[in-house]
Amino acid sequence: MRKNHQTKSLSQAQPANAQNGSHQITQEKVLQNLREILSYIGDDPSREGLLETPLRIVRSWEKLFGGYKMRPQDVLKTFTEGSCEEMVVLKDIEFYSTCEHHLQPFFGTISIGYLPKGRVLGISKLARLVEVYARRLQIQEKLVAQIADSLMETLQPYGVMVVCKAKHLCISSRGIEKHNAVMVTSAIRGAFKKMEVRNEFLDMIK
Repeated sequence: MRKNHQTKSLSQAQPANAQNGSHQITQEKVLQNLREILSYIGDDPSREGLLETPLRIVRSWEKLFGGYKMRPQDVLKTFTEGSCEEMVVLKDIEFYSTCEHHLQPFFGTISIGYLPKGRVLGISKLARLVEVYARRLQIQEKLVAQIADSLMETLQPYGVMVVCKAKHLCISSRGIEKHNAVMVTSAIRGAFKKMEVRNEFLDMIK
């Protein structure tokens, strides 16, 4: 599991993989590191426009990396009442994440489908589950797999399928600079491995 350095100001409840004790990184240390980074890229961290930039960055991490403070089991409340045996789909869930390779944003939409087996989720819970995993350092391939596996474990449905379409700033703002490239990934579990089930889902999210 990736080790994650959390500052005391970002959360009172540290995630399971945060360092603790004598290895805890303080906010002031993080701010000083950010000032050094600003200097490294060629700017002056003491100029007026950058004086509060390190603190703004730290505060922005509350949202950008808030997924480390959330657990899927805390957002996935299930219901037996109203359960059905037909496919349930929520498509085009907007998400924003950060690529763990270059710390560049990637963003787009995620569509989720599942075949219930006695239990269903409130519709907003699917969107909240996306936030749990998207608001972390991520790669797109792992993002869809984590969402699918969490649903399989919690709901125990007949099957799950997750499709993600995203643009990555690491290939549009640097490197090969391909601005219109869209990456598509999927995770397929259970009954969705059957062609007819998978095709029904893909028709529904067109």
